[in-house]
Amino acid sequence: MTNTIKRPHFLLALFPVIFLTTILFLNVRIFGDASLDGSNQIGLLFSAALAAIIALFLGVKWEAILDKTVQSISAAMSSILILLVIGALAGTWMLSGVVPAMVYYGLDIMKPSYFLAAACIVSAIVSLATGSSWSTIATIGVALIGIGKTLGIDIGLTGGAIISGAYFGDKMSPLSDTTNLAPAMAGTDIFTHIRYMAFTTVPSILITLVIFTIIGLNIDAGGGMAEVEAVQEAIKAQFNINGWLFLVPVAVIFLIIKKVEALPALLLGTLLGAVFALIFQNDQVFELGKSILADLRGLDAPGVKELEGDSPLTIYFAAIMKSMYGDVSISSTNEKVSNLLSTGGMAGMLNTIWLILCAMIFGGMMEAGGLLKRIADEIIRLAKSTGSLIFSTAATCIFFNGTASDQYMAIVVPGRMFRKTYKEKDLKPEVLSRTLEDSGTVTSVLFPWNTCGATQAGVLGVATLVYAPYCFFNIISPFMTILFGVLDVKMRRYSEEEKKEMDEEVKAPEYAEENK
Repeated sequence: MTNTIKRPHFLLALFPVIFLTTILFLNVRIFGDASLDGSNQIGLLFSAALAAIIALFLGVKWEAILDKTVQSISAAMSSILILLVIGALAGTWMLSGVVPAMVYYGLDIMKPSYFLAAACIVSAIVSLATGSSWSTIATIGVALIGIGKTLGIDIGLTGGAIISGAYFGDKMSPLSDTTNLAPAMAGTDIFTHIRYMAFTTVPSILITLVIFTIIGLNIDAGGGMAEVEAVQEAIKAQFNINGWLFLVPVAVIFLIIKKVEALPALLLGTLLGAVFALIFQNDQVFELGKSILADLRGLDAPGVKELEGDSPLTIYFAAIMKSMYGDVSISSTNEKVSNLLSTGGMAGMLNTIWLILCAMIFGGMMEAGGLLKRIADEIIRLAKSTGSLIFSTAATCIFFNGTASDQYMAIVVPGRMFRKTYKEKDLKPEVLSRTLEDSGTVTSVLFPWNTCGATQAGVLGVATLVYAPYCFFNIISPFMTILFGVLDVKMRRYSEEEKKEMDEEVKAPEYAEENK
């Protein structure tokens, strides 16, 4: 006997989203930045449970709901693995002096008046070269956050500048996974996609740079500049700072440019950080190792007789391992430097991973009941003109970023949904692929429960809701693509000859055979 699955009513499909939005609003109001410590995760799980109940009511079997949820979680596994490696990388790069060196030399060339614009440009260049906003933020971004703190610049502003630049480079790089995914979903090639995307993306980043420049020129550095020299001296006192340390990030960037996958490239960067720590920060690593062993054995201070039986290898091993998995702090007489010289390792990423898992459970159960598709279908129905179609596509991408909690779903699902509609309106596939990137890729980082928003908040140490208002590029991009649609500017259409060729192709026997 076939199990009949009912089509959900629009309001019923929307109910878990309204429920989630309400809980998240209350969490932020009550817990503030601490809402990511667990309350948002619980909200996502309760919302997922509500979606599952609705799916069961509609006739979906529990096994099907569970299978779809597992598939949703599986889709985020690569992100989770990368996040764990980034935690370890941050630890060894701090211990080796790589991040402190970036901060030290960065303070020489970056001043408050142009720091934000420069941070955006540097992040854009690195992301363009590597094709990865995640790798850029985890490496250059971490250093820029430290420089911004030292200069006395609001951490949210710094985070917004880094993310704006990183996502611009990610969008425009042929090495980026989303830049390859969007044209694949729309049915065009990557270089046509990039050329056509430049029409909306370049104005968006130029406006962003103007905004950051104006903000920078009006920043009151306060005591920031006065403390720069003191911070540099404190870093120099704790670390052996030299240019050789930059070989580590350069090696990682080179590997990514050579199309080595992010996970092995970041893992190698982690190991290189450990090697450079032993070479250039030998005394610092040894003292940290003794301190760690003393803490493990409940001793008051390192260097006591109880540690005399431990070989140097044991002490070094303890320091390197702790830097990869746990909290490590390098003490300094300068409080600001002490705050900079601390990492949480892999353990520091577990809260973010918890959030991602809960978000993917919610997305999977919403999809299992057909609730996401029902909401999206309603949006498509409202699209009449070219402008409304572009608006509907952008809104759907943003909706999926907020509900499915994954930027890939925010590209893949709308891409599949709208592809036929764009063709029916004689719009070429690059119009769709551009819209997918302008709204799907860049807005993912603005949601605290999205894999991107949760990851970048964890990596930078800046809550999503703190940096999100300053991610000007990410906010402007969807509005720019909608504006082009409303004004009917740069909307590439099929010519009469091209339409005729397509009609003939559809009628061809081999086409019919392939599309059975």
